[in-house]
Amino acid sequence: MLIHPQIDPVALQLGPLAIHWYGLTYLAAFGLFMLLANARLRHEPFASLRQPAPWTRRDTEDILFLGVMGVVLGGRIGYCLFYKPAYYLAHPLEIFAVWQGGMSFHGGLLGVMAAMVWYARSRQRPFMQVMDFVAPCVPTGLAAGRLGNFINGELWGRVADPSLPWGMVFRGAGDLPRHPSQVYQFLLEGLLLFVLLWLYARKERARGQVSAVFLFGYGVFRFIAEFFRQPDDHLGLLSLGMSMGQWLCVPMILAGAFMWWWFGRRGGAGAGAPL
Repeated sequence: MLIHPQIDPVALQLGPLAIHWYGLTYLAAFGLFMLLANARLRHEPFASLRQPAPWTRRDTEDILFLGVMGVVLGGRIGYCLFYKPAYYLAHPLEIFAVWQGGMSFHGGLLGVMAAMVWYARSRQRPFMQVMDFVAPCVPTGLAAGRLGNFINGELWGRVADPSLPWGMVFRGAGDLPRHPSQVYQFLLEGLLLFVLLWLYARKERARGQVSAVFLFGYGVFRFIAEFFRQPDDHLGLLSLGMSMGQWLCVPMILAGAFMWWWFGRRGGAGAGAPL
């Protein structure tokens, strides 16, 4: 049985300025996105596209800026709507109290999609082309976020069998060993999804299929990880014994599978709907 290390959430204190580990993981996520997005510029079809304009480093910078806005706004609003709608309806001003915690990946995803719709229209680029560009660059950012969750000792897993070699006792979660579900999600939704999606996207695919693989892959990996993650105390398990996270993954899995089939059916590499 392991004990979660008592890691100070503040990585560096410079007078009144406190730099938190969680903030550093976000910076790492943004840096990794820029690194991968610039490498993605050399992949087809982006390397040879000239209409309406070539893809350049400026595009990656604009996408990152808009994506950050989408993640923060969508993640916060999604948490309020999906996980505590009654509470925030009664306390609307606390929606802005982001320092109290509370972000939703699924809300963040919707926020990023909305931001990419704006970007695609402003640059006259097909929406699914933009999403196919972005999708393989996202999982490393998810991995960085899960690392931050582990450092903070939050979003721990369900109680584990005492014989589990890596079962871990988390502060604030009682004396029983639990699954380090943050690590599971780091490995599944982060590293494994990145490797699979990056390799898949290296070959030119029908437009929309890379995004479809991201939706399907994340949905499946998150659904699996939720079996080991402690459900939110105020929600518990919902219908069919599934958590809120699992129910939010179901439409992702179905949409991803349908999109992959649909866009593949519509044409060859680089083709697909004009979205």
